[in-house]
Amino acid sequence: MLVMLTLPCSVHCATYTVGVIGPWRCDPIFAKALPNIAAKLAVDRINKDSSLSLGKHFNYVILNEDCQTSKALAAFLKYSELASGFIGPTNPGYCDAASLLGKDWNRIVFSWACINYELDDATNYPTFARTLPPPTRVLFTVMKYFRWAHVAIISSTEDIWVDTAAKVASALRKQGLPVGVVLSMSNEPRNVRNVLKKIKAVDKLRMIIMCMHSVLIGGEEQKHLLEAAHDLQMTDGGYVFIPYDTLLYSLPYQNTPYPVLVNNSKLQKAYDSVLTITVDSEKMSFHQAFEEYMQSREIVTHMKPDQVSPLFGTIYNAIYFVAKAMNNNRKHQAWVSGSNIAMFSRNIKFDGFNQKIWTDKNGDSFTDYVILDTDGKGTELYRTYTVDMEADLLRLTGRTINFPNGILPKTDSACWFTRGKICTGGIDPFFAVTVSLMVTFAAVFSMGLVYGIRRRIIQIKLLKGPDKILLTLNDVTFINPQLSRKKLSGEGSQFSEGGQSISETRDGKSPMWSCSIRSLTPATHENSNIAVYEMKDFRHENINLFLGFFHDCGMLAIVTEFCIRGSLLDLLRNEDVKLDWMFKSSLLLDLIKGMRYLHHRDYVHGNLKSRNCVVDGRFVLKVTDYGYIDVAKAQNIPLVEPSAEEFFWTAPEILRKPNPLMNGTFKGDIYSFSIIMQEVVIRGPPYCMFDMPAEEIIQNIKKHSPMLRPVITSDHAPIECIQLMRQCWNEMPERRPSFDEVFDYFRNINKGRKTNIIDSMLRMLEQYSSNLEDLIRERTEELEMEKQKTEKLLTQMLPPSVSESLKTGCNVEPEYFDQVTLYFSDIVGFTTISAMSEPIEVVDLLNDLYTLFDAVLDDHDVYK
Repeated sequence: MLVMLTLPCSVHCATYTVGVIGPWRCDPIFAKALPNIAAKLAVDRINKDSSLSLGKHFNYVILNEDCQTSKALAAFLKYSELASGFIGPTNPGYCDAASLLGKDWNRIVFSWACINYELDDATNYPTFARTLPPPTRVLFTVMKYFRWAHVAIISSTEDIWVDTAAKVASALRKQGLPVGVVLSMSNEPRNVRNVLKKIKAVDKLRMIIMCMHSVLIGGEEQKHLLEAAHDLQMTDGGYVFIPYDTLLYSLPYQNTPYPVLVNNSKLQKAYDSVLTITVDSEKMSFHQAFEEYMQSREIVTHMKPDQVSPLFGTIYNAIYFVAKAMNNNRKHQAWVSGSNIAMFSRNIKFDGFNQKIWTDKNGDSFTDYVILDTDGKGTELYRTYTVDMEADLLRLTGRTINFPNGILPKTDSACWFTRGKICTGGIDPFFAVTVSLMVTFAAVFSMGLVYGIRRRIIQIKLLKGPDKILLTLNDVTFINPQLSRKKLSGEGSQFSEGGQSISETRDGKSPMWSCSIRSLTPATHENSNIAVYEMKDFRHENINLFLGFFHDCGMLAIVTEFCIRGSLLDLLRNEDVKLDWMFKSSLLLDLIKGMRYLHHRDYVHGNLKSRNCVVDGRFVLKVTDYGYIDVAKAQNIPLVEPSAEEFFWTAPEILRKPNPLMNGTFKGDIYSFSIIMQEVVIRGPPYCMFDMPAEEIIQNIKKHSPMLRPVITSDHAPIECIQLMRQCWNEMPERRPSFDEVFDYFRNINKGRKTNIIDSMLRMLEQYSSNLEDLIRERTEELEMEKQKTEKLLTQMLPPSVSESLKTGCNVEPEYFDQVTLYFSDIVGFTTISAMSEPIEVVDLLNDLYTLFDAVLDDHDVYK
């Protein structure tokens, strides 16, 4: 045991492998970053760092990213088993997809290159974090300081840079900046010149962002671009060119001459119009730091520091960033998972390869940037401003910027960078805002006036005319003839839910509840609840139309649309109606859409159950009784406490409150829906699988533990449906989905197919038709056999000539025979005689007649 405790962590600890993703094989300039050496250096130092308590041995694996975005994403799908977490991707084109996959795998996706601001949403991307500030945020800070709002973006033709340009444009547009054009160019000189001419034709451009490899680290495309811009006189001070890729690493500048500027005077002059924004060095440049690690033998390579891409340091910093986040995670004794590591990437501070990296309490990454410039003659860069990302400002720390010919690009209005301001060309923003506000105020006032007048007219119409709310006996035709004026005038009952249709208006409606006139406040437009008028405006295929109130003869009732097939409860109890899964899912989807509509209108049902869902003649389900609670509250009508069975659909948190009928909630409606799902799925009453009284069931539902819910097996419905049901009756209301989420989930259960009851019925009719054909064929064969038997019997009893005449429907002529074997008798007009005689007279006639026949037979000695 003592020996095991003294073993190094690499022996007895689990290994955490971080995958470093990039186009290391297909792009030679990215390959110059030496990702394998950078990762090895970082991992070795992490495993030796005594200040880090990771609880795991750190390791790395280099994962190659294809230069085509689609293939890069396809390759990323195969990396789930190769690494515990990921540094990357380097291509921002599939950052969203990679982050969602990381969420699904619960593995970190820490990137310096991803651009989208949406990725900062920890709810949707819980395993994503940035190891550097968003590059577009750095750009925006610089553009804001110099007031350069109008921008164009050029990229090389590789997918990684084309996607980068598109993402940068999208991010700047979301900040409200006018991005003029986004173009890509090849290395062919004519194409480069054509692209620059298109940019030159765009009005008011101030800045050109170059999404491609910097010419200072070997980017040929940028070299050709700047030389062509110089030939077109675009480098004379009218435009500022910004290399994008230098935002991702620390470009050396102190005492660092660049040979590409030494040997090319045209490029040297053109580069005077370039402002290079790069990560600032803390104590030493990248080349100095790399040389120092080579001397300590921590880096072993035949390449010289100036041959290595500064992206080397960015890779190193990103891996150390992961280790620091894991250290925080272990301090909080949290489980090592992607979401936890990303969450604890806050309040980190460490010395990177040659700069400081830190994060704040929100997890936002920071480092300092510097703006570099040239004088148009020399071969070195010098610092002009530092960009303080935490303070969101620029500080002049060195020489001023040397603009070509002393010409500073024109500035744009500050309103482009001010939140809440409208920026338009040539118009004073304050004037534009003032005019807009006045126009808006006038429009709102006019609309309000029109709305008020229209509402007043509608209120009057609701009490008078064809659209009135209060209905009397003159407006109603009763389906049940037993309900008479006398009965309606009798003793009323208190407001109670029943849900049975007792009448039909002339528009085809039926009331749902009744109450005593003694407690009723007359409903006029002055004192009626505004919700009643909202109910009148509800229009949806799956909402039962509200007509108004029946108010006559001592009764108040809600009048709604009459549905001929009754309630959903009636349909489920009707065993003659066969319900397959398509039929059931169609009914449930109708219910979901109806409740979704109500919740979108901020309307709580509060009393949802299968009895309050009606089905029309087309088998379309409609939600009804949605105004029950509001009417009761508006008229101060006390509700009668229903029986225990009526609370089967009520959520447990509502049952625990006094007067549950008055405490409906949105999440309570979700719970009620889940119980209706159980009814439809198993086609039985709620909790029918439990053999206990209703009162006992309600008491058990109220308990937090053990939780009593219906038991459903996969024999009754798809497993996804059962899972949805369980989510909807969750004990914690906040964990229940909304009806929008239920709608999306339920559609996925049917694999996107439309659950149409008509299609289901047609399919059933086709099956019935097929079965009917088989049945007809079988009955025809039986009939043919019986026909053959009848003909055979007929030929045995009658002479062939007589039987053939009978079969063909011909008259049989009487013949005379001296001798007969069989005797048939018929009484002419017997039917008429029987109709005109009493039964006893018919019996006497037959007795006398056949007695005479018997006497004749006896006389001739015939055997009978």
